[in-house]
Amino acid sequence: MTQDTAQETYVFLNTINKKLPQVLGGKGINITIEKDGKVYDDIIDAMTGAAVGALGWGDEDVPKIVAKAVENSTYTFPFYVGNQASEDLAKFYIDHSPKGAFSSALWCCSGSEANENAMKIIKQYWLERGQPKKNRFISRETSYHGFSLGALSISENNRATNFLDILIDQKNICLKMPACYPYRLQKEGQTTEEYVQELMDALEKIILDADPATVASVTIETLPGSTMGTPPPPPGYLPGIRRLCDKYDILMHLDEVMCGTGRANPNGGLNCWENYMEPGQFPDIQTVGKTLGSGYVTIAGILVGPKIKEAYEKGSGMIIGSHTYSSHAFNCAVALGVQQKIMDNGLTKNIFEKGNSLGKKLSDALIPADNIVGDVRGIGGFWSVEFVKDKKTKAMFPKELHVAYRFQDICFENGLTVMGMQGCYSNKTGEGDIALIAPAFIVTDEDIDEIAKRFVKSVDELSKALKEEGEW
Repeated sequence: MTQDTAQETYVFLNTINKKLPQVLGGKGINITIEKDGKVYDDIIDAMTGAAVGALGWGDEDVPKIVAKAVENSTYTFPFYVGNQASEDLAKFYIDHSPKGAFSSALWCCSGSEANENAMKIIKQYWLERGQPKKNRFISRETSYHGFSLGALSISENNRATNFLDILIDQKNICLKMPACYPYRLQKEGQTTEEYVQELMDALEKIILDADPATVASVTIETLPGSTMGTPPPPPGYLPGIRRLCDKYDILMHLDEVMCGTGRANPNGGLNCWENYMEPGQFPDIQTVGKTLGSGYVTIAGILVGPKIKEAYEKGSGMIIGSHTYSSHAFNCAVALGVQQKIMDNGLTKNIFEKGNSLGKKLSDALIPADNIVGDVRGIGGFWSVEFVKDKKTKAMFPKELHVAYRFQDICFENGLTVMGMQGCYSNKTGEGDIALIAPAFIVTDEDIDEIAKRFVKSVDELSKALKEEGEW
């Protein structure tokens, strides 16, 4: 077999004329990858794909969980025959969330599908309440909610640009409010309180200009991922949006597909918003995914608050539409087994503590030093760095330098997977370079030390290379 034939791909994904690096196996936080004919067997998977992994690679209990699920599962069409595994997973998530937050759940196969379903649930909610004019969905600039057309319609990023002509009306239906991005958008001398108020005023103006009687929901990524790179919402931001939604009778939708299900919870639980909402405040609807099945099964979900469920109960009592694999018994059973192991071993608490330790190590090592890192931000097990040409002015590198992607490649050569992304500052021009990190929940102190060591080494190497090239 020639090298060209060996690198031929039959999968219509990403680079269509070249085979992607292939994973050969893994154990714990380490994976073995073959890339361009070379085998790398000391790779720390510090990104777990796209913040998907929780239990790591080759978990010894997962085969037993899967075998039990196979033995007790068969396919049923969810429109008229349910299964106990989906019921048990829903109860598990509700029981491990603050009391009163959620009362029902729907399980699906991807985060995109979850957000698509959330939009339909929101629309039907207003129909159940006799308010058919509530058709407008407000979401944020520089956001990402999935790759299906509905999910792209409530997103704003360069992944949506090529499809604008076939998205839901961006001018009249899917409205965009300003991003919450303190590192770049909070003005010099502006207090946090003033910045939050500015954002609240902007959202309220959009609601009033659109007419509150036509606004269905406000959608926010609690901790954005592959757009701006994990800027935590400042104090008062999410509570302020909750109050505006209450004031104008609008549903609050939190997208925690990437940051939720234990990756960034301060209480050993599941929801990232517990870091930021006030006591007694909850979203009305929430989408989740990623770590729900730790990548062993394809599963995501929509969590429904009591207000929404009650409207359906008092109305038609029925959901309009159904997906073939909604609340699939096998997927739900495996996800439940994964989540039970995570809780039994205190792994959400572990990743919150170890992740915050990683964030501090990176910040301490990178921010004061002479390098290209302008900001380190995140919480729990979800962090990112932003690369800048000038730390003082926050000037960005030209997009054409592909700094984030170069960093991703250097990390790989140093035995570390990260996610390099561009466009955190402007989804239209593609400016702004970030790298994200989201390790498995099983990391130890020693793992954190090694991840930080390899990450800092990669920053130093890229900084040196850019300086030699006269680009920094």
